[in-house]
Amino acid sequence: MIFGSNASYKDYNQYNFSGLKGQTKVSRKGLHFYSSKVTLVFACHEKAFLDYFISRLFEQKEVIVGSLQLVPDSVETEMPIAIGDESKFLCISPIVLLAAAFNDDSAKKFVSPESDEFSDLLYDSTIQRMEKSGRYTAEQLASFYKFQILPDADYIQRIQSSHKKFARIYPLFDNDIKFEVRGYTLPFTLFAAKEVQEFVYENGLGQFSYKGFGMLDIANNDPVWRTEVREMSYAS
Repeated sequence: MIFGSNASYKDYNQYNFSGLKGQTKVSRKGLHFYSSKVTLVFACHEKAFLDYFISRLFEQKEVIVGSLQLVPDSVETEMPIAIGDESKFLCISPIVLLAAAFNDDSAKKFVSPESDEFSDLLYDSTIQRMEKSGRYTAEQLASFYKFQILPDADYIQRIQSSHKKFARIYPLFDNDIKFEVRGYTLPFTLFAAKEVQEFVYENGLGQFSYKGFGMLDIANNDPVWRTEVREMSYAS
């Protein structure tokens, strides 16, 4: 964590978050926000860490992100939702398939979402992260062999017909070193065990979820009725 003194969370990365959401406009100088408020979506299975993160955030009088000066204002908690073994997801932030390495451009490789390789890469990274979380037995992990991603073919066709992109190159910083990775933003249906569905919903899908990649939401769900306002103590 950037701030906070809890040593047990120094290397903790079992969380996921989105980019800042608000009214924006892209110019040659970058992304400009025109709304008075922005939203950050943050997800974590461990409530103790979530509470720790929020309390540290609201101890700050302001948070600087680039040229933005942000003041913590409010928190809305999303209510639990039911997930089965077939779910249609939307990407709140791009999914990264391949890990980045120094002097290696393989993370920028394009993989067709309709290929088996696309599903296989995401399956491997998901099972590795589930194992690392310590929440699943070896027997459970072995039973999670069903994993298939079916991209929305109509969406891909519309994007390609309009000469837009669903896969772009994004900068990523790790230990102050800049890498470049390819990220994919598209709706898709995931066929997998309920536990796997819940894990990627809470923790994101793909590589670098703890750096803001791979955040998902359930398609056709209105986020307004799924949240409740949380009382917070503000920095004085």
